[in-house]
Amino acid sequence: MLDSTTRKTLALAAGIALPPILILRYWAGLPYAGWLALAAATPATLAALFTARYVVFQIRQATAFVSQMLESGATRAQLNTGDGELGLLLRALNETAPRVDELGSRLNVEIARREAILATMTEGVLAVDARLNIAFCNAFVRAAGDHSATEGVPLLRVVREPDLIGVLKEVVESGEPIRRRLHLAAQDGHTFDVYAAPLVGSKSRGAIAILHDVTPSVHLDRVRRDFIANVSHEFRTPLATIRGFAETLLDGGLEDQENRRKFVEIIMANSVRLNNIAADLLTLSEIEGGRPEADAGLISVRDVISSAIRAVEPAANVADVRIQSDDYPDAYVKGHRIRFEQAILNLLDNAVKFNKPQGEVRVQVFRSRDGQIDISVSDTGMGIPREDVTRIFERFYRVDKARSRQIGGTGLGLSIVKHAIEQMGGAVRVESELGRGSKFLVTLPLHPN
Repeated sequence: MLDSTTRKTLALAAGIALPPILILRYWAGLPYAGWLALAAATPATLAALFTARYVVFQIRQATAFVSQMLESGATRAQLNTGDGELGLLLRALNETAPRVDELGSRLNVEIARREAILATMTEGVLAVDARLNIAFCNAFVRAAGDHSATEGVPLLRVVREPDLIGVLKEVVESGEPIRRRLHLAAQDGHTFDVYAAPLVGSKSRGAIAILHDVTPSVHLDRVRRDFIANVSHEFRTPLATIRGFAETLLDGGLEDQENRRKFVEIIMANSVRLNNIAADLLTLSEIEGGRPEADAGLISVRDVISSAIRAVEPAANVADVRIQSDDYPDAYVKGHRIRFEQAILNLLDNAVKFNKPQGEVRVQVFRSRDGQIDISVSDTGMGIPREDVTRIFERFYRVDKARSRQIGGTGLGLSIVKHAIEQMGGAVRVESELGRGSKFLVTLPLHPN
């Protein structure tokens, strides 16, 4: 079947040859002149036909060549250019093809780089078009909503966060960048600093947002504020007591022979409490600072536990609490002996203070198969409410604030335990049931001595 170009060429040749034949045949009255004109026009028509077929062949070659230019990795043969204007076009295509390949390679590299950067970013990246359809996003954003989020999907189907959608919509409409701190419920209530800006260089309006998780810093700020408030409160109470009784003594209490000694004892007790708070704060600061000490080395777990038990036994006898220690194997851990002994002493001291009369404190040591050693300190005291278990290692946090102050606690003991054990490469956790007691479990890497 003849192609369109060939049919048009034949129609043009027929249109040119047919009028002279008809004129010679019917108007001039020459019976053989028409056939002679037809015979003369036939070679020209055939030449035009073959020329058209050749042009069509080259055009098809060029079409296939251009189609292959867009196929990645396709092998292409050079076009036979020839002469004339069509040859110039084919030569231009031969010269353009390598440039198109280079541009395609660069584009693929840039796309791969973009995907690699987006995949490794800890921040969320989200771009939308003018209709708030997703242009691209990384895995962080997909984790916040629909994991199958792809280009062209409406943002509302992926992220159901009205505040975030509102920020992007505002940027698309105004064309101005926006910085805002958002609290996203889909990300477990985390807080994000969101920077959204219009997409530069795009033909239609769009916006891109970078989501930076600032939850740790927000938590740190809250802890810092709570710490300052707690320190102020912890110092204010004994200082107010000292000042009050000192003023009482100065206003005539020195002549009160019956109560003046009691006033001085109260001042002394609150002074000791202030000193204990300051000492614990310094200890906690040194541990958290991670400053190395000269006495870091191998520590005998048996010696440390025995020393801590001996130190707390007088207070246990006064409180009518029995301390039981099972026969445990000796083992060695690496760290700072003073800090480790203070951590064990704090656990034992709490187990005695918050126990009940005729209660019991039990110390156990276990070797685990994975090269760890577990030290268990359990008591039969009041226990810890479930809602307080996750917070008892915070500074100045007390389960029973009234009783803790009454027995002289600073609220820093368990925080010191946590940081001292973690500095040695270990961990501490607690198991407790309200009204039945608590068990603190210290896990440390065992040193092969």
